[in-house]
Amino acid sequence: MPTVTLDRPWLEFDLGADMQVLSWAVNRPGLVTARRILWREVRNSDLPRDLDVTEWFSDELSARNSSDAVAFLTSRDVRRHCQASAEVEGIQAHAVATVGLSNAERVGSRMDYASRNWGTINVALHVSQGLTQAGLIEAMSIAVQARTAAVMEAGVALPGGTATGTGTDCVAVAAPAGATPYAGLHTATGEAIGKAIYQAVHAGALEWKTTNRRAADA
Repeated sequence: MPTVTLDRPWLEFDLGADMQVLSWAVNRPGLVTARRILWREVRNSDLPRDLDVTEWFSDELSARNSSDAVAFLTSRDVRRHCQASAEVEGIQAHAVATVGLSNAERVGSRMDYASRNWGTINVALHVSQGLTQAGLIEAMSIAVQARTAAVMEAGVALPGGTATGTGTDCVAVAAPAGATPYAGLHTATGEAIGKAIYQAVHAGALEWKTTNRRAADA
């Protein structure tokens, strides 16, 4: 069973076993085999402009004996991570998300965020259904769709319309290797994925809006 451990500045999602993970994470992107997905909380001061971020992050992971993990960088306080689980027809999905929207974007347009703080949405998903590589790719499409719906329904207004995400979002989807080739919206797998990710990201987005409104009002 997957478990989540908070050890700030780290957040660890242990998948319970080695499995295929698809992502564009900073560490070990692409299609890899891994047991853990990690978040590393950072501040602007951690990442000066002349820093080789990839090398720095590799050293941080090595010092933690975690070089084998798929790993994100986030400016969101990892204590504010959100989790959600869903089960449909015996298929289980568990999502973990950190949601920051300080560099929110609407797809098809770009904001100028020069000299401003950056946020990000990082989402990791474990699904119990064994999937082919094609099924895993389709699962990723449902995960991204659910993230986008959750952000849009949180209602972050931008000059070009409602935000659909941020400029630095990342998603990692993990599943056992298996024979199931489909994970779309008409399947139990797709329904479970969508429910879990939507709930985790929507909760995180609403919390971000609340905490940032309080900061603005202070």
